[in-house]
Amino acid sequence: MLPASVQVLAFALALLGVLGATVATLLPNWKVSINVWTSIMTPISQMQGLWMDCVWYSSGLFSCTVKHSVLSLPGSLQMMRAAMVLSCMVATFGLFLASLGLKCTRWGGTQRAKGHTAVAAGACFVLASLLCLGPASWFTNEVITAFLTTDLPDSSKYQPGGALCVTFISAGFLLAGGVIFCLSCPRTRSGQTDYGSSNNPDRPAPQRDKQRGQELHVEREDAQNQQNKSVQLQTDEKDIKDSYSLQEYV
Repeated sequence: MLPASVQVLAFALALLGVLGATVATLLPNWKVSINVWTSIMTPISQMQGLWMDCVWYSSGLFSCTVKHSVLSLPGSLQMMRAAMVLSCMVATFGLFLASLGLKCTRWGGTQRAKGHTAVAAGACFVLASLLCLGPASWFTNEVITAFLTTDLPDSSKYQPGGALCVTFISAGFLLAGGVIFCLSCPRTRSGQTDYGSSNNPDRPAPQRDKQRGQELHVEREDAQNQQNKSVQLQTDEKDIKDSYSLQEYV
């Protein structure tokens, strides 16, 4: 398994990724208009997100409209919503598994069990990263395609907003943390058995191997003593039979 410090670093990256993905999902600036008007009470910036559309006026007012109706939204936007929400849920579950798989924690079972739990957490983080990258890439492609192909005036065109940058960075954090946790897979050697379920699971591996060696030595000595006793009994029985045979002969 990886050192505990590396696992803590991976946990911190994954935590930043989860927080960033959650914030990016709720931010309204997935795409921002490029027009800048100066007249009073005229919008100078329009923003659209997954859940709301906002307008920034030149007077300093900021107004947002929540997208309540799900059926009126395009199918691509609904899929992006579902993917981002699912990404946050999977990443949160990965954090729970990662807390059990850390070597520096007391819960989670043996070191081998912790290794398997850490790998499961890494898989959750990688899956959450892919679920986060999909909507961000799709949304960015739609914005850039509409910007380059349409003949609309600049006042009606949009460019990628800051929420997309947060989404990509969060996906990178989740992917990095997931890959590091996936490297925590416990390695087994030929002829080596995991003795993590002994009386003290937190005992280092050399001490467990030494204890196991002592137990095997004691078992061999007991088996040898039993064999010697059986041989001695057979010898005594043979001597008794010989003595009886000699008496009968005499």
